[in-house]
Amino acid sequence: MIEDELTNEDLNDDHEPGDEDGGDELYEHHRIVVDRGQEMLRIDKFLHGRLRNTSRNKVQEAIRAQAVEVNGTAVKPNYRVKPQDTITVTLPEPPRETGRVLPEAMDLDIRYEDAELLIVNKPAGLVVHPAYGHWQGTLVNGLAHHLANLPTGRNGEIRPGLVHRIDKDTSGLLVIGKTEFAMTHLSNQFFHHTIQRSYLALVWGKPPGPTGTIRGHIGRSLRDRKVQAVYPGGEQGKPAVTHYEVLESFGPVTLVRCVLETGRTHQIRAHMQHIGHPLFSDATYGGDRIRVGQNTGAYRDFVENSFQLMPRQALHARSLGFVHPTSGEQLFFEAELPNDFEIVLEKWRDWTAKQ
Repeated sequence: MIEDELTNEDLNDDHEPGDEDGGDELYEHHRIVVDRGQEMLRIDKFLHGRLRNTSRNKVQEAIRAQAVEVNGTAVKPNYRVKPQDTITVTLPEPPRETGRVLPEAMDLDIRYEDAELLIVNKPAGLVVHPAYGHWQGTLVNGLAHHLANLPTGRNGEIRPGLVHRIDKDTSGLLVIGKTEFAMTHLSNQFFHHTIQRSYLALVWGKPPGPTGTIRGHIGRSLRDRKVQAVYPGGEQGKPAVTHYEVLESFGPVTLVRCVLETGRTHQIRAHMQHIGHPLFSDATYGGDRIRVGQNTGAYRDFVENSFQLMPRQALHARSLGFVHPTSGEQLFFEAELPNDFEIVLEKWRDWTAKQ
């Protein structure tokens, strides 16, 4: 008998079109306990016979990327599986939808690119992943055009190079793998939480203390399937940890830096709402109305004008750090705040100075 545990980090949730996760890792995780009667067999051959929709070459690439472990240790392709071995495998998630992605010429803001990967700064409003009702005009359509002659862009693959994604209305950095090896290596870093990610968020009120940590399982709300809920007792959802640091306070709102340990759907948005500080202008989690201060007069007009200037959640994927798949070099990237976010911050700074 073989136990096979598949974990897709919330990817089996059916999101609304254009409603991607705020840091969701695109990988699958297998855990296999080998039967007592198993004969000695090369691990690449063993896994090829047991992982669905996975070629032997893909298995070998995963082994080379140290994404295959036996009893907690990465192994080489010639390792021979023994009875009662516990094997764990981390692979880029295979395409779920059928059909071809139409490549579209797109003005991508590429911050770095080499033979293995690229870093793109996604604007707010751009859907990352094709879905029902959003088959064109997504980042993946643009990547399919840009990566047309590369392995991860052939045959209209549904998500060329993606190993994680961010919400449609969140701006900021994404890393794209350009080879099967790079995708697997990066997916493995996401799975082991060694990717460094930070976000800038403008939230209502002032969170307690200069720094803090929010812990609470996150899963689909039982009342509204479009919303993620926090279950502090762990009765639903999956574990989630968000660290925050207060950067600048404007009285009614605060600029915070958030660092993710996990990558759950809408993690920052749900966690901040849970502690009573929803993101500014976040319609899904109640941040698109005045939460601090009187909803009257000049203050109301000021806030409403700010909502109009940034009609989306005030969340930006600021930085991204990881180990390069082939060179082993530690890479780190930052993206400046987009105009709408910067303009609203300046308005709050001016408002604060006049109080």
